[in-house]
Amino acid sequence: ADLRLPGYIEGYVRRFWQASEDHRGTPEAPGRVCTLIDRQLWETLTDEHPSAPPRVWGAAYRIPKDKVPAVTEYMNIREINGYSIQYAPFKRPEDMSATYQEVHVPENVNLNGSTIRCLVYIGLPDNPQFLGPQDPQALAEHIVKSRGPSGENKDYLYELEAALNGLSPESEDEHIRDLARRCREIEARQQAK
Repeated sequence: ADLRLPGYIEGYVRRFWQASEDHRGTPEAPGRVCTLIDRQLWETLTDEHPSAPPRVWGAAYRIPKDKVPAVTEYMNIREINGYSIQYAPFKRPEDMSATYQEVHVPENVNLNGSTIRCLVYIGLPDNPQFLGPQDPQALAEHIVKSRGPSGENKDYLYELEAALNGLSPESEDEHIRDLARRCREIEARQQAK
C-alpha cells in the first residue's frame, strides 16, 4: 500500500461473530474473528452488547495499480473463510490531522472530509462461518483458549483493540473493549491458579 487512511464507515456494526477455521482457530476448534453486520439487521438481533457506535472505524489502504492483482489474490485467500466482497463509502473526518497514528498522506494530498468507495470483506449472515449473537463471557472464554495457524485468538483481539485506540479519539469500540477486558480477566485468573 502506498497510502493508509484512518476513517470510518457507517451503517454497520463490528462483532466477533465469525468462526475462523484457517487463521485464529482450526476446523476442529474454530476461533473467533470480526465481521461487519448491516446495522438494520443487527437491530433485529438479540445482542448482549446492546451498544454500537454509529461509526465503524478502521483504515483504508490505497494499492498501487501494478500491485492490485497480487494484493487481490492474497486478500481473497486470507479472507476466504466465509467472507464476501462488499463496497462501502469510507469517510474521513474533516478534522483528521497528522496527530493520528500512522497517517501516511503526502503533503500535497488533502483527503480530510472526503468519502472514498472502498472494498471490504464482510462475513454475511448466510455464510456457514457466521455465528450470530454470542454470550460475551462465553465468547471471551472461547477466544482465550483458541489458537490457529496465525496465532492465538486473544492476540488478534488485543491487537485490534490497540489499533482502534490508535486511530482516533472517537474510534473506541465498546464490543472490542469489553471482550478484551473479559479476556484479560480470564487470563489473570488462570495465572493466579
